[in-house]
Amino acid sequence: MLWLVLVASLLLVLPSLLPARMAAGLPGWLAAHRLVPGLDLTGGSRLVLEVSRTDIAADRLRAAVDTIGNALRAARVPYSDLNGADGTIEVTVTAPDRIDAARQTLSGLGLGALGEPEGGRFRIALPAAAVDEFISEASLGAVDAVRRRVESLGIPSLLVARGEHDRIVVSMPGLTDPQRVKDMLATVGRLSARIVDDSMPVSTAIENGPPAGSEVLYSAEEPPEGYLVRQEDLFTAVDVASAQPAADGEPVVEFVLKGEAADRLAAFTRDNAGRTIAILLDDQVISTSQIQGAITDGVGRLSGDFDAQGAANIARIVASGPLPAPLTIIEERSIEPALGTTSVATVVLALVVAVAAVVAFMTFFYGILGVIASLSLFFNVLLTFAILALIDLPISLSMIAGVVLTVGLAVDASVLIFERMREETKNGRALRDAVTVGFGRARATVYDSSATMLIAVAVLFLLSATPVRAFALAVGIGLLATIFTTFTVTRRLVRAWLRRSKPTHLPKGVRTGIFDRLNLRFMAVRNVVFLATAALSLVIAGLLVVGELRLGIDFTGGAAVEIQAKSGTVDLFDISARLADAGINVQSVDTHGSARRALVRLSSQGEGENAEQTSVLIARGELEDAYDFRRVEVVGPAISGELIDTATLGFVAGLLALVAYIWIRFEWHFAIGAVIALAHDVFFTLGFLAIANIEFNISAVAALLTVAGYSLNDTIVVYDRIRENLRHFKRMPLPILIDDAINRTLSRTLLTSATTLIALAALAFFGGEAIRTFALTLLFGVAIGTISSIYIAGPILILFRLRPERYRPGKGGKGPVAEATGANG
Repeated sequence: MLWLVLVASLLLVLPSLLPARMAAGLPGWLAAHRLVPGLDLTGGSRLVLEVSRTDIAADRLRAAVDTIGNALRAARVPYSDLNGADGTIEVTVTAPDRIDAARQTLSGLGLGALGEPEGGRFRIALPAAAVDEFISEASLGAVDAVRRRVESLGIPSLLVARGEHDRIVVSMPGLTDPQRVKDMLATVGRLSARIVDDSMPVSTAIENGPPAGSEVLYSAEEPPEGYLVRQEDLFTAVDVASAQPAADGEPVVEFVLKGEAADRLAAFTRDNAGRTIAILLDDQVISTSQIQGAITDGVGRLSGDFDAQGAANIARIVASGPLPAPLTIIEERSIEPALGTTSVATVVLALVVAVAAVVAFMTFFYGILGVIASLSLFFNVLLTFAILALIDLPISLSMIAGVVLTVGLAVDASVLIFERMREETKNGRALRDAVTVGFGRARATVYDSSATMLIAVAVLFLLSATPVRAFALAVGIGLLATIFTTFTVTRRLVRAWLRRSKPTHLPKGVRTGIFDRLNLRFMAVRNVVFLATAALSLVIAGLLVVGELRLGIDFTGGAAVEIQAKSGTVDLFDISARLADAGINVQSVDTHGSARRALVRLSSQGEGENAEQTSVLIARGELEDAYDFRRVEVVGPAISGELIDTATLGFVAGLLALVAYIWIRFEWHFAIGAVIALAHDVFFTLGFLAIANIEFNISAVAALLTVAGYSLNDTIVVYDRIRENLRHFKRMPLPILIDDAINRTLSRTLLTSATTLIALAALAFFGGEAIRTFALTLLFGVAIGTISSIYIAGPILILFRLRPERYRPGKGGKGPVAEATGANG
């Protein structure tokens, strides 16, 4: 089975390791799962679109008003004051003897809840569920409509898919300025032709109201011009067979009608020479023309206040058909290809350095056993990437960051087993028996520590944004691969070494015995540690209260723009002045990485979902003469509000799940101790973010929950040994018992933390700007989690008076079975 898994993993990863030309020559079934880099590694843009609920609700309300009016007229029920607002329609029946007929008519329409009339006035409340259903249907239809429209721009590797909450996600690799796409999607594209009503002047219709069957519409020009037009359409966008830009002295759009529509237009123009036809696009008059005679060829032309690019866009919009509903851009992420290529190089370097450093560390401390753990680590990484290739998800920066983290975590299980083997041989057990006992007794601890991390990443995956989900997926796959490789590959290799070398004792390369001679009295300084922790907690609380924790645009809304000077260095004052003069709310302008680059943060404009998009467009116009735009991130109010809710829910749910697991596996004293240690780690990590001026965004939430999982991972190992000591040393004073447990697990704690910190340090220093702050947050969190597992989790048990003579083996099991499976390294 192991050989099959190994060969399958190699085959899955092989196409991704070969150049594209060589990979193209592989069989289709083999090349089908090539690892494809995501937008943050290749450059490009990603837009998240949402069907406008306001427009949908307004359309449904207008349609319901028209339906009610038509139904009452058909039933010969006289009425007045028919209007709708805020999802409620009101109508007054003017004939008292027709109220029952009106009630029967309105009830039969099934539009919503019908209230009892008051003085002949009926109220119909439209159900919100009907709007939700219509939004879902419109979103489903919008996916194809958006794809048709954007494909007309010839963007390679375009991907349009339906996202969460009935949203549409548009991914465009290689396209760093999606403004043309946004312009194309800003128009619904409802094209229609109507006859101009010349029965009265437009000014009269505006002042006194239009005649029945007509309405006043305005042109798209500045200032707009009013037109009185009939409400019946001569033809609409669905009647257009093709459209293309043309030139006739000025840019025009030439379109051809389908056969039936062409015949209708020919008959109408034959009988209405001299009248004027208005061409409308989304209820705005973009062109008018006088009928000179019968139009028999079905060909029409649009001319208006647009340039050649505008004509090309209108032609594409008309040819691709209308969108089923207006769309709003609620999120944008754009990165230039050069920056993405740099991210690939740096994050791959970070992965290589992390693996090399962990391998060197393990080999130094464990000799041949370290080499075995390193071989298992290589298999682990290979298996992780093979699974990622199999599920056909783009490989993102956050995914590789997750793999780097699991490189540090992966050797934890090996360290637990090797330390248990070393302890058993130290107590006089034969090496072969020590290997069997080591793997057997470490199993439960490996499962427990892995379970806490899996709970954390599961919550991140279920309740977080896309980049965080990618990180959680990679970490989760890596942890499962670790469990598999530890109890298959590592165990097989250790047994093969025993068979071939026939050693009688541990190899001399195992150097972790140096920790045995320390015998530190950790509990003797617990009061000093508590006082120092309390003092630092007050300082951190003060920083958080005064607002030193800088919230990112994920939670506040707004935009972040990374720019680079075309020549020389950035002028922060000039950038701020330009944007302020343009009326943009600038939150901050700071240098970013070098004197040539700056990061501009724009505050939430507070004027709807499109306000942030407008501010970025204005900023680009103000700065693009002197600066290149390397990265653009825009988060609208809808996304930022959701991220706040999901981050809060996810963090709380994750902490509760972790604590519940500890409560089930241990006594309540241990659960409370784990909660306090966990709160300590999270609180101090927040303080680090505030002091280091690191932006608190959705990635920081992911880092905090990962730190929480790691902290409990470390604490569980200490608690398992404390629990074992409680079973064996009923009369030992609790401080000495806890000190003994910590000293016995100290080598594992320090070595595991060291490997994880080495991997994270490689990610922080070699992974590039895009991932550095995330790695630094994890680096600090893991370090503080290691400290808390020693100086916080243990002393809490003394504070809550855990008594050895009252301890029940309890939830870990009783008797020899529990000791064989529940003990740990």
